[in-house]
Amino acid sequence: MSGSKPHIALSFTRKLLPFADAASTDLPLSQLLRLSLFQISVGMATVLLLGTLNRVMIVELGVAATIVALMVAIPVLIAPFRAALGFKSDNYRSAIGWKRVPFIWFGSLWQMGGLAIMPFALIVLSGDQTIGPSWAGEVLAGLAFLMTGLGLHMTQTAGLALASDRAPKDKRPRVVALLYVMFLLGMGLSALIIGYLLKDFSNLRLIRVVQGAALFGLVLNLVALWKQEHVKPMPKGQRVEPPPMFREAWADFINKGDNARLIMVVFIGTLAFNMQDVLLEPYGGQVLKLSVSETTWLTVAWAGGALFGFGIAAQRLNKGIDPSNLMNFGVLVGFVAFTCVIFASPILSVILFFAGTFLIGLGAGLFSVSTLIAAMNLPLSGKSGRGLALGAWGAAQATGAGLAIAIGGATRDIVNAFALNNSLGASLNSEATGYLFVYHIELTLLVVTLVMLSPLIKSARNKEIKSNQKSARIGVADFPM
Repeated sequence: MSGSKPHIALSFTRKLLPFADAASTDLPLSQLLRLSLFQISVGMATVLLLGTLNRVMIVELGVAATIVALMVAIPVLIAPFRAALGFKSDNYRSAIGWKRVPFIWFGSLWQMGGLAIMPFALIVLSGDQTIGPSWAGEVLAGLAFLMTGLGLHMTQTAGLALASDRAPKDKRPRVVALLYVMFLLGMGLSALIIGYLLKDFSNLRLIRVVQGAALFGLVLNLVALWKQEHVKPMPKGQRVEPPPMFREAWADFINKGDNARLIMVVFIGTLAFNMQDVLLEPYGGQVLKLSVSETTWLTVAWAGGALFGFGIAAQRLNKGIDPSNLMNFGVLVGFVAFTCVIFASPILSVILFFAGTFLIGLGAGLFSVSTLIAAMNLPLSGKSGRGLALGAWGAAQATGAGLAIAIGGATRDIVNAFALNNSLGASLNSEATGYLFVYHIELTLLVVTLVMLSPLIKSARNKEIKSNQKSARIGVADFPM
């Protein structure tokens, strides 16, 4: 009896630990948690590029907002190349047979290199320069953002492909949910720690913090990739064979089944959910008169909804529900969410606003996880591999998110410029007009997403009906002997 107590304790602990059942014989929990560390590294780099350094450049270093926007846009502009990076990892030839690990390694080096030169480039960009051409700051900062963006895209694409390779098909929903949670955890913890360290800003402290983050990210990725891919020696003759062409593989992938439709659903749905990313807190402050401390709780509400969505998605997908049905549910939740946010303005309801923010996170979480699972399970042929599919998903998702933020901010500014000049009439002369216009665009895009989704849902239902009919048939083998 005493020998069974550790087993009972371990079983009880795993029941309490979120996503513990994502582990399998081929991918034990210890290895899965270690592999997921690359998402913390990517989350940290994302916070630095899109949040902390963005603010530092404008406020502390006095860089023009237009230049900052161009720098932040660089990682978004290279996001479409994720499909090519995934394809390269599918067909990488090495003597020991590794495919994903080399890309995670080189992505880590690019990410570290970009962050290592980042603080010096930003200091020069701010005008603190004694020698050299006047354009050196712009070039160096652009190079730093390019290297960091390329590194994080390469690391995340290869890391997700490696997790997909190692996880059994029935465990992938839980694995994906865990990886998403680790990404959010990396963003949240990094934002808190880096923000605290840069509270007393100086150029020297900026250098120390950003270069420390660069080194920490490299260490995390090294720990993550250690012994994650099995050594499978590749014969020399196989290594010298010409690799397949990306153009042919992409044409084969995009023309197979509903692959193209899924990628479009990911892009449009991401546009719909992310236009509000830079608008929710200003909306709460300007329209609902919330204080700075109160608007910070919006991030908590959104993250709580997203985590709840990840949990629901993992549970439902684990029970066999088709990802397209869960995408549909996520979009419907988003429709309710933006309706709550819109109606919070005329009735000045803070509770309704926070409820809408929570539901935006919930809908976005459901949508993101289910689309990633669908990408992992896309039908593939000999020319296209899992890395290409995940790269295409990542390209659509990252490009959609970047464009959504840019379009949302610009649209709000343009509409408000007209509204506050009485060009749209006295009834719309309000700071809320620009925000509400963007939220209505997001509602429209959600409707478009539902229309794009409907054939995928119909196809999933037809497969389920055929499967049920097949299982209902009685054959000779079904009779007792």
